[in-house]
Amino acid sequence: MDEPQRKAMLKETFDTVSSGYDGGALRFFPQSAQSMVSRLDLRGDEQVLDVACGTGHASLAVARTLPSGRVTGVDFSVGMLDQARRKAAAQGISNIDFLERDMTALGFPADSFDVALCAFGIFFVDDMHTQLAHVTSVVKPGGKVMISSFQEEHYFHPLREMMLARLSAHAIAIPPPSWKRVGNEGACSTLFNSAGLTNTRVESRNVGYYLDCADKWWDVIWNAGFRRLVSLLPQDDRERFRREHLKEIEALTTKDGIWLDVGVLYTAGTKPT
Repeated sequence: MDEPQRKAMLKETFDTVSSGYDGGALRFFPQSAQSMVSRLDLRGDEQVLDVACGTGHASLAVARTLPSGRVTGVDFSVGMLDQARRKAAAQGISNIDFLERDMTALGFPADSFDVALCAFGIFFVDDMHTQLAHVTSVVKPGGKVMISSFQEEHYFHPLREMMLARLSAHAIAIPPPSWKRVGNEGACSTLFNSAGLTNTRVESRNVGYYLDCADKWWDVIWNAGFRRLVSLLPQDDRERFRREHLKEIEALTTKDGIWLDVGVLYTAGTKPT
């Protein structure tokens, strides 16, 4: 698959899942966004860029902290942006703009923003080093850059591994997990150093929670990035896969529910002056 095909596939995937992306089973997105913003120590007058903003979790969280600042969220998924705009309007948040743009070609002048964020998005690009350098180029000297990524040992473990094993048994080829390239502190630090950022720090936090039932895990699968893999199954096989997989997930139920392990790494750095 060449680069244009890969981008088209990603756009189609995120447009497809956009309507269910804000469901309760995926509440780690807004929770981790709030945690991300709390680590920025903003004054309140900054110009902030949110790269690959999705449905606007980080954009909205940071906009609430900027009484005299503004957020620009960019994404190439029209479906995701439509959801983000609806949420901003419903919440009465006006200091925010959502633009349809490819994060590999942001189109902003150099040194335009005080802060740039990218929540769970940097790993969708093959060349993350070039991408982070590109994001850094539109940040002012002395400005901050922060990303969030999944922590490899706490990424939906063991539910994800069980799902992938069952998909493999159905002869579905599992591609190399792109998120793992920034799934540990060392990889995150190396990435930021390669972009010329200084004062790099990596913090981890588990934002996991209990799901009420196995069907909620299916909501996670079907309304996020796993949907594309499951959709490769023929319809009849997909229904059988769903029944069999949710039965094994149900076996993990405790008195509190089914634990969804979500470890997040927050990596921040400063653009040199």
